[in-house]
Amino acid sequence: MTDPATPRRPAAQALGALGLAGPEPTPADTSPHTFPDGGRWRTEIPSCEGPEALGVVLKESSRLDVPIHRISQGSGIWMLTDAEITEMVEATAERDIELCLFTGPRGTWDTGASVRTDSRGGGARARGHDAVAGCVEDALRATELGVRCLLVADEGVLWTLHRARKAGILPAGTTLKVSALIGPVNPASFAVFEGLGADSVNVPSDLTLAHLTEIRRVSAAPMDMYIEAPDDLGGYVRMYEVAELIRRGAPLYLKFGLSKAPGIYPYGHHLRELTLATAKERVRRGRLALDLLARHGADRDMAPLGSRLPGQLKRFDTYS
Repeated sequence: MTDPATPRRPAAQALGALGLAGPEPTPADTSPHTFPDGGRWRTEIPSCEGPEALGVVLKESSRLDVPIHRISQGSGIWMLTDAEITEMVEATAERDIELCLFTGPRGTWDTGASVRTDSRGGGARARGHDAVAGCVEDALRATELGVRCLLVADEGVLWTLHRARKAGILPAGTTLKVSALIGPVNPASFAVFEGLGADSVNVPSDLTLAHLTEIRRVSAAPMDMYIEAPDDLGGYVRMYEVAELIRRGAPLYLKFGLSKAPGIYPYGHHLRELTLATAKERVRRGRLALDLLARHGADRDMAPLGSRLPGQLKRFDTYS
């Protein structure tokens, strides 16, 4: 590992010797924001669909020395039994890792035909009152079982859960994470999600570095980004950009996804072997990204393990 005052840029010396030096980073593009503890980045392993996959992730992360701040699940709280949720809560608590589970019904699995059209209709959002109620029911059940981070894919559900948190219906320490399925693509919409109660926002992985800088000019809310995105989210692989993504996007969760892998949502035991194999490979992808950070001397400023809160954020008045 190198430890220069400024992180080394990939192949900078070699390219400079060949007259192919790239432009120097612009200091004004550096995000001024951090997590409350001063850390600039955290890690997340997504698509951990049950206790067995979680066990694989924890074992592999120990073997490869991959630090994990958060583990998330995508199929939904209603796809897990109480015993499974409790097992996941206890296993992550032992390692001081935040567990994030997805709330309720989503439009892509609903009976509405519009999501099957080219326009995709309302996408993953909750269709109708009953779908919102299902998401809230999931949130209540999960938090009663000890889950302290909830994943949402609907602005109305986000606002409702934030109001419930403010009213004491949900535990005050519950954090709300916006899914990549509805992630904002401009600074104005990112700020709206923050106002609605988001504690971290998964932005699409095709945002440019300039887009991240634009967002950081208006919001300090933690940002989540797939360093490698699943194919249904574009399949982008941005490992060589990790240092620059942190510089511009901090505070940032580095999400280690997996491209060229079949979808596993909603998970069931018929997908067991695939789910366990991809869970293991996501951790390895994390090791590869972290090795790149270390090789370029850009691995400093990781938030302490066990940290999970977002700090003081800007919220809309809840009028209740």
